[in-house]
Amino acid sequence: MTDAATLLTLTQWFSPAYPVGAFAYSHGLEQAVAEERVTDAASAEGWIGEVLTLGSPRTDVTLLRAAHDADAPALKEIDALARALAPSRERLLETVQQGQSFAQTTRAIWGGDLPDLTYPVAVGWAARLMGLPLDTVATLYLHAFAANLTSAAIRIVPLGQTEGQAALARLSRLCPGIAAEALQDTLDDIGSCAFLADIASMRHETLYSRIFRS
Repeated sequence: MTDAATLLTLTQWFSPAYPVGAFAYSHGLEQAVAEERVTDAASAEGWIGEVLTLGSPRTDVTLLRAAHDADAPALKEIDALARALAPSRERLLETVQQGQSFAQTTRAIWGGDLPDLTYPVAVGWAARLMGLPLDTVATLYLHAFAANLTSAAIRIVPLGQTEGQAALARLSRLCPGIAAEALQDTLDDIGSCAFLADIASMRHETLYSRIFRS
């Protein structure tokens, strides 16, 4: 069982109050709404679920584990891979900016040798430094991703708060299984096939009117 102190630390890390700036990013969802691929609660839930299952969040968990298991010199290579895997300029900004913000805040509070890294790599290395359980870290990382996109969907689809929270409750059930599978993968196994989400992130760069950075 995960102890209360660990749960409280991870709850803080993945809370919307932790200043990583996640609220500013939609991961291409804003473009999907503009193209009317996402128009209601059902299509928003389907989009987020597909991204969770087949897209970068699953890859992030594998990168998170690799960072957790690595020694300090290998972190640079893992971080370089994380950057190379970003399919667009905005998605690269998303992982770099959130990772830097996470590292800076976490260093200031808990100390430790935590350099500025891409988001999943920073979380994985911080979890190692603090001896936090990987399965719990990965599951809550995925849940935070789903929660952030749900919050974005509530604002831009738009959805009602209750509709959005009901969708998040169902999406939450996916997180433990995705985490368990992705934690078994190595860097050689990394791959994603959420192509519409990747293309949406590329097109978002030229979207005329937008409120999100990705």
